[in-house]
Amino acid sequence: MLLTMRLPSRFLTAFFSPLVRLPRTAPWLELRLDRQFFGQQACPEGQQGLPIMNTLRMAWQVIQSDFQVIFDRDPAARHWLEVLFCYPGFHALLLHRLAHLLHQQGIGFIPRLISHLGRGLTGIEIHPGASIGRGVFIDHGMGVVIGETAIVGDHTLIYQGVTLGGTGKETGKRHPTVGNHVVIGAGAKILGNIQIGDYARVGAGSIVLQAVPEGCTAVGVPSRNLCRTNTQTNPLEHGQLPDAEAVVIRSLVSRIEQLEAQLAVLHTESVTVSHLSCSRLP
Repeated sequence: MLLTMRLPSRFLTAFFSPLVRLPRTAPWLELRLDRQFFGQQACPEGQQGLPIMNTLRMAWQVIQSDFQVIFDRDPAARHWLEVLFCYPGFHALLLHRLAHLLHQQGIGFIPRLISHLGRGLTGIEIHPGASIGRGVFIDHGMGVVIGETAIVGDHTLIYQGVTLGGTGKETGKRHPTVGNHVVIGAGAKILGNIQIGDYARVGAGSIVLQAVPEGCTAVGVPSRNLCRTNTQTNPLEHGQLPDAEAVVIRSLVSRIEQLEAQLAVLHTESVTVSHLSCSRLP
């Protein structure tokens, strides 16, 4: 598989090698990128103008990372051909990275058209303005929506039906910022300009309207943050997610049982007092 992955890299290098002989100072040979396009480590702060060959090389490294993480996260991924042709999350990321690159150059319409075509092909809608790090895996993916100002960190896992959206018609930064190594369960909705910390988890079907600290788990509607969970060594153990609603219900049931026991004691004492009062009457 490594050999087959190197072949496209050599092809790209050979195809674009004539560009290397052109003057490096030509303005159209530099691409203006934000740090999120290639991940935080790949594009250091302050280094936003890159020659086209470096850009292509870094883009290929990001694509390789997106490809490899599927084998690390999905036990059903057995062959590289299967992943290359049958994983819509990978296809959506490829199209998004192209659309995002054009969006960063200030090109209008074409990035939105690519995004629209990707939505029709994969069922995943990612705005060209969204910033997605390397090694992100969108599993299954149908119904995933990622808004314009959303930021997704490196090695994040997103399941189907997830929404990273806004809460109204506000302008500016209005979508979530998701940290690194985050797991977002199926059908979860993260809304507004809120921060999801590194190694956090969002339970399936949760609606998150407040920030989730690093290493915590958000569950429920609206979500509650539970921070005594193991999110780093067992990030995919959805069956072990704590049930915040069940904890509250159990505490209420326990309190009701205590009150019923106290009421029974008071009732017994009241009956005893009444019996003694009646026995003393002439």
